[in-house]
Amino acid sequence: MMVRQNFLIAVLFGMILSGLIYLNNIQCSCNQQITEQGFNCSQQITEQGIIKPKWKQKIFGLRSTPGLLYNQPSVLVGRTDVASVSPWSAPIIWEGNFDSTLIDSIYKQQNLTIATTVFALGKYTRFVKDFLESAEQHYFVGFRVHYYLFTDQPESVPEVKMGENRGLIVQKVPSLNRWQDISMSRMEKLEKLIENELVNEADYIFCLDIDAKFYGRWGAETLGRLVGVIHPWLFNVPRSQFTYERRPESKAYIPVEEGDYYYAGAAFGGSLEDVHHLTKTCREQLQIDAANSIEAVWQEESHLNKYFLLNKPSKLLSPEYMWWDVNEKAAQIKIVRLTNVPKNYADVRPNP
Repeated sequence: MMVRQNFLIAVLFGMILSGLIYLNNIQCSCNQQITEQGFNCSQQITEQGIIKPKWKQKIFGLRSTPGLLYNQPSVLVGRTDVASVSPWSAPIIWEGNFDSTLIDSIYKQQNLTIATTVFALGKYTRFVKDFLESAEQHYFVGFRVHYYLFTDQPESVPEVKMGENRGLIVQKVPSLNRWQDISMSRMEKLEKLIENELVNEADYIFCLDIDAKFYGRWGAETLGRLVGVIHPWLFNVPRSQFTYERRPESKAYIPVEEGDYYYAGAAFGGSLEDVHHLTKTCREQLQIDAANSIEAVWQEESHLNKYFLLNKPSKLLSPEYMWWDVNEKAAQIKIVRLTNVPKNYADVRPNP
């Protein structure tokens, strides 16, 4: 009897020891993969090997530089003429509610790359020079920026001197006969750009209109998971006056009693993953509308507003970041950062 008990104890001890050795081997194997290939154990393992994560992601705390001097913040004093936070607790960025020295210090440590897309088809190539030259003075100064310019006339793109770690990539696209088609095609182009070229190349992306010019800082205060810009014409009117798509037949439909803010289609951005989901969703909704022979009142901007209604932005930029005229200001606008360039639409657009 005693022999049998000893035998069972030995078997049990052997099983436990084998299990510990097995777990240790797994841990060592995983550690070796981390050391040699940069993988981690949370990644999916298949018969073909370890699958790399689709999105380039960096997780950082808001780490300040030791010894950095900046103005003391206050919870009692600040802008009282505007809202600085949305109903879902997303910050609304206005002049006076961030410290540029502090926020630049935090984000410059992260070695970020910001992809920035613009479209210049037809006569819109005339706006490229002012956009890029002004961006080099005010847009993410001191950060790595890659501009992606979509145009049907690459030969018309002017040479613009770029700063260190900043560059322009020109991509040729077909000409289109209607400006509405140009507008609606952007979401698909952006979706494919993120999938095919930016996944391992950038940390954030902003999608901006080319017929605009920078007059003030646009920097790290704008970075966020999903970023929308409040439209300059409709930031101080009731939602019943928003120019949403009001026809229920459209996938962009928003009833009169719904809506948060009206967002400008001329500027939006965020992380690659979030903007990819945005562009993919809007592209799919635009295609459904097209199949049903309906075109939203403001094309992609209408679908963008529907998306932001259902998928709340994590950060909102005030109309300072997309104003209508540098020579006209509302009382709340302390600085114009980016503004539309005055133009004769009949002259630059391919159709009314």
